[in-house]
Amino acid sequence: MGYEQIIYTVADRIATITLNRPERLNAWTRVMMKEVLHALDEADRDDSVRVVMFTGAGRAYCAGAELAAGGFTTSDNSETKKPHRDSAGQITLRMFNMKKPLIAAINGNAVGVGITMTMAMDIRIASESAAKIGFVFDRRGVVPEGCCTYFLPRIVGISRAAELILTGRLFSARDGLEMGLFSHVTTPEELIPTVTRIAREIADNTSAVSTALSRQMLWKMLGERHPMHAHIIESKAFGYMLTSHDAKEGVASFMEKRPPEFAMKPSRDMPAFYPWWEDPPYQDG
Repeated sequence: MGYEQIIYTVADRIATITLNRPERLNAWTRVMMKEVLHALDEADRDDSVRVVMFTGAGRAYCAGAELAAGGFTTSDNSETKKPHRDSAGQITLRMFNMKKPLIAAINGNAVGVGITMTMAMDIRIASESAAKIGFVFDRRGVVPEGCCTYFLPRIVGISRAAELILTGRLFSARDGLEMGLFSHVTTPEELIPTVTRIAREIADNTSAVSTALSRQMLWKMLGERHPMHAHIIESKAFGYMLTSHDAKEGVASFMEKRPPEFAMKPSRDMPAFYPWWEDPPYQDG
C-alpha cells in the first residue's frame, strides 16, 4: 500500500510509523487512521518486526483532529446507519491486541487524538519540546475518545485522569513525566536514540513469542477482578513456553554467556489458547 499521510519503514527489526503531515502539525484525518491501521496490520504479521515505534514528522507529534475540514473525524457510517465509532478508538483497540510492543516517541505537541492514540502503547517517551499536551475534548464541546477513559485512569490513576479530562488543560512533557504518563523525558536530540535503545533491548534480548504473551497478559489482566485469572493464564503460558525451543535457548545462552538465538515466531508458534480474551465476555462487539 502506498501511504499518503504516514511513513512506514522497517530497519533492524524495528518498524517506525511516522505521522507525516508536518505542514498541518500532523493533524489527524480518516486517511491517516486507515493508513495507521494498515501499517499496524503489516507490522503485526511480519515476523522480522519485533517492536513498533511511533513518531511525528516536523515539529509536532500530532496537533489533534483536522478541524480545518469542518469537524472531528469519525467513521463514515451514513450508508449503513450504524452508530459512529471514533477513529482514535479504532486505532487503540487494534494496538490493544498487537503481538508487538509499541513505543511512542512524542517529538512535539500532542493534543486530543495526538495523545489518546498513544494510550494503548506500552511505553511513552516525550521530548522536552512537547510543551502542549492535553485531553482537550470538554473544551471543544465533545467528549474523550480513543478509549482513553479506559486507559488513562489505569496509567495515571483516577484522580489524575479526572483532572486532565475534566479541565481539558494543557500540560508539558515534564508534567506528564511527574504524573507517570511518560517513562522518560529527553532533549529533542536524544529522543529517537533513547527510544531506539529501548527497542533494541527488546529486539536483541527477548523471545518474540514470550514478549507477545507477556504484553497481552499485562494489558488483559488490567480488567480482571481477581488475581486467580492472571494465575490461570500465566500458568498456561509458562507451561507452554517451559518445554519450548526458546526456553531451552534462553537457558543455554545464559549458561554459555552468549546472545540468545530465539527461533519461535508469533505468526506460527503462539499457543492454542491464544487469544484467550476472544471468548465471551472478552469479545469486542
